[in-house]
Amino acid sequence: MPEVPILMPQLGESIAEATIIRLNVALGDEVAADQEVIEIETNKATMDVTTLCGGTVRELLVEEGVSYPVGTVLGLLEVTEEEAIRTGVQATGTKESSETTCVPEQEEPRAHFATPEGGAREPRKVEPSIRGLSVPAGMKGAHYLSPRMKARMDELGLRAADISAIVGSGSGGRVTVEDLEQFLEYVSTWPCSQASPMRLSVADSMRRSWTRPLASVGRPVALENLLDYRRRFDPKPPLTIFLLRAFGKALAEQPASAGYLIGEQIVPPRAFDIGVAVQVEDGVLVPVLRKVDTRTVEELMEEYLDLVRKARERRVPEENTGGGIATVTNFGTFGLMWGTPIPLPSETLILGIGAGVKKPVWSQEEGNFIPVTEADLMLTFDHRVVDGGGAGMLLNRLNELLQEPETL
Repeated sequence: MPEVPILMPQLGESIAEATIIRLNVALGDEVAADQEVIEIETNKATMDVTTLCGGTVRELLVEEGVSYPVGTVLGLLEVTEEEAIRTGVQATGTKESSETTCVPEQEEPRAHFATPEGGAREPRKVEPSIRGLSVPAGMKGAHYLSPRMKARMDELGLRAADISAIVGSGSGGRVTVEDLEQFLEYVSTWPCSQASPMRLSVADSMRRSWTRPLASVGRPVALENLLDYRRRFDPKPPLTIFLLRAFGKALAEQPASAGYLIGEQIVPPRAFDIGVAVQVEDGVLVPVLRKVDTRTVEELMEEYLDLVRKARERRVPEENTGGGIATVTNFGTFGLMWGTPIPLPSETLILGIGAGVKKPVWSQEEGNFIPVTEADLMLTFDHRVVDGGGAGMLLNRLNELLQEPETL
């Protein structure tokens, strides 16, 4: 009978592979067209692989917990010629010809460790570290890497940040290959767990973000007017929506603040699309709301609530993924007063807000202190594009807009 492959789909322009989370079918199962047969996870979301047409599962060529690149044949369906014609798919051949189906091999960088007794130990994969290590830090050791050291680190998939905890024995505190091997042998006996694709994606983004000179400024904002206005709604919009809207309006008035430095040119944003940071298991997702500067709070609320829900399910729609010029993060939901958020590598700005707290504020009109609910706004920015004065003016404008929430 004709066969149709189940392929790892194209998952986005920046995603090259995905991990098999669950096989929802078994050999011999009958499936329908567009049936969700395999659940996969990328570094951004969880999604399903569907069938092109109906048929019988003849082969499953992948394993749960293993990553495969886009285009990999995940399995094969036996289909009837009538079904193939009905659904408009091209069968790959017959049962006999499927023996030549090729599944790309996965390269796994592995390191070999010697046991103290001198025997061979089972090779294990070495991943970049994502935690601080409880050993003395030798900052000088990471300043210079010899070609031999760089080659060994490339073999192991390590970066300079991963060896910053190693005290070097070389000249001037330089970390040598021998230091690295000794350190890896030392930590190989520690309890460990494989970092998830989400965690590694966040780590990689933060490493790339930190290649720029980032700075942060902050100021308090009174929330009394905003909280009073919010009570008029049923249901009440989350405070983050008002912050998104005010941020979009302020950036539309000062577009250079969200520009990109490319060579010797500042490139302003084409649209004021702003993301919102959503905490999910083992990471953060940032769904993006489009053209925030042109939409009211009422217009944004339904989409915002829907995107936050989908982000927590790790199913952000492709049209709301990437392309933002800035991000808003409400770390006040965790009871935090202030923080220094880091913008994504593709963004110049990130705005954070802490928890609202009742504070005594001097009232010139009443001549005494009155209780006012305040929260701290924190703006982290690329200092190559924005200076402290410009960032301060942007925060001040945000404060003005939040004092008149009916204009949002």
